[in-house]
Amino acid sequence: MRPVLTATDLAGVADGGALTVAAGTLVTPLARDEAARRGITLRVTESSSAPRPDQHPIAIGSDHGGYELKEQLKTLLREWGYPVNDLGTDSTAAVDYPDFAEAVASVVAHGEAWRGIIVDSAGIGSSIAANKVPGARAALCYDRVTARNSREHNDANVLSLGARLISPETAREIVAVWLETPFAGGRHQKRVDKITGIERRHRKE
Repeated sequence: MRPVLTATDLAGVADGGALTVAAGTLVTPLARDEAARRGITLRVTESSSAPRPDQHPIAIGSDHGGYELKEQLKTLLREWGYPVNDLGTDSTAAVDYPDFAEAVASVVAHGEAWRGIIVDSAGIGSSIAANKVPGARAALCYDRVTARNSREHNDANVLSLGARLISPETAREIVAVWLETPFAGGRHQKRVDKITGIERRHRKE
């Protein structure tokens, strides 16, 4: 699991001080700005076992309401080293969110992407549409806690975001935490298996 450094994590660091972070740490843009504003130096420790995000392709898509945030997240993911498969849309012209939610969820469910991210205005419709695809477990997240929970407890493989309900910085923090939080397994595996069982029983022949 790669650590994530956010602006909140700098609260206990004195102005002009230094903070040591592990190699491969995802530093959010707001954290970088806050460190620069307060003169905090971020020192990176060397590590030969740093994760390889380039081995984990991300599928991303949005409707017109989520287009601008999608473009920002796409740039950030590439900066972090993730290969990105942008499945549209490519402008703010009105489109239908189920089309893009299905496209992202399908790529993930078929193993063509490690994880998927979908964005619309509220995130609700896209999460509903994505969850109709067998094998997709889409979670609508709105803060770091829900992002972590969706991964630890539900093994969510598709993240849904509402571009008009959260700030771009919050979205970036959610994505960082969601990508780097592993599934806890254990008692949660039994429950995820039951979700898969429901899907199997209701799947059309």
